[in-house]
Parts: sequence; structure tokens; C-alpha cells
Amino acid sequence: MTPLVSIIMGSTSDLPVMEKAMSLLEEMQIPFEVNALSAHRTPEAVEQFARGAKERGIQVIIAAAGMAAALPGVIAASTTLPVIGVPIKGMLDGLDAMLSIIQMPPGIPVATVGVNGAMNAAILATQIIALSDSDVAQRVAAYKARLGEKIEKANRQLADIKEYTYKTN
Repeated sequence: MTPLVSIIMGSTSDLPVMEKAMSLLEEMQIPFEVNALSAHRTPEAVEQFARGAKERGIQVIIAAAGMAAALPGVIAASTTLPVIGVPIKGMLDGLDAMLSIIQMPPGIPVATVGVNGAMNAAILATQIIALSDSDVAQRVAAYKARLGEKIEKANRQLADIKEYTYKTN
């Protein structure tokens, strides 16, 4: 299948964080690709990737980077596709990466999730694709419903613990 989402990370050291995005995309049955490209070490490759992504069928790009975190912005400067930045926790607990990603100049937006928020980036990418794909929209709705069910179940379990605690005191 042609990938609809591209996950790009500045280094393979970001893979443990980005695996959460991959798992969610697999669960949502969204085909994706994964690459390691560096805005500083392989700038020509990053630009070539970004310029050709739309023609290859990519609909959303998730770009993860730490420290200077230039990758999402460099990609956004070279494509009209939506780019979601994932700041990776490193120095300064990821605040440096987050600030780099959210402080984009006018005309070059990058949607940004929380530090190490790869799962939220994948959910956002899925929601963007769901705007034009009713099957994906149904899967997103079912996923969101399951989130509510998990909380309701946890709340019932807490009620059981509370009753047990009161009965034993």
C-alpha cells in the first residue's frame, strides 16, 4: 500500500518515542513510512524528501526532533502538506525542542504536540486523513469511544476500592 503518513526523525535514537506513533497508525490501518533524516547533517535529503512527499501520496508528515529541533520547520518550508512536530525530550526536558518547533515564522506552520507526544501526533494525522476517508473516520470514532470506556471502567474500579476501604476501616 502507498504510505499516507511519513514519520521522519532526526536520528534513530528517537525511535523508542516514535514507535508509539507507529503502533497507533497500525491500529488505525493507516499505511506509513519511516525515515531518519537530519536537517543539519542531510539538509539536501530533507528538502528532496519534503518536495516529493505529496507526489508520492503522503498526506501528513510527522517529524520528530530534539534539541535544536529544526527538522519539522525545514520540512514545512518545503511542502504544502500538514506537518506535525514531535519535540523529543533531551536537554532541558524537551523544552528546547518544543520551543524550536512552535516558534515558526508566519506562513510556515507546524502543528506541535507535547514533548514525546508521538501517539498524539499519530492521532492528529489520522484525524486529518479521516476528513476525506469515511472508513478512517469510523475507526477514529471507535478509538475515541474506547478511550471513554477505559475511563468509565477505571472509575468503577475506583468505586470498588473506595467501598472496600470504607468497609475495612
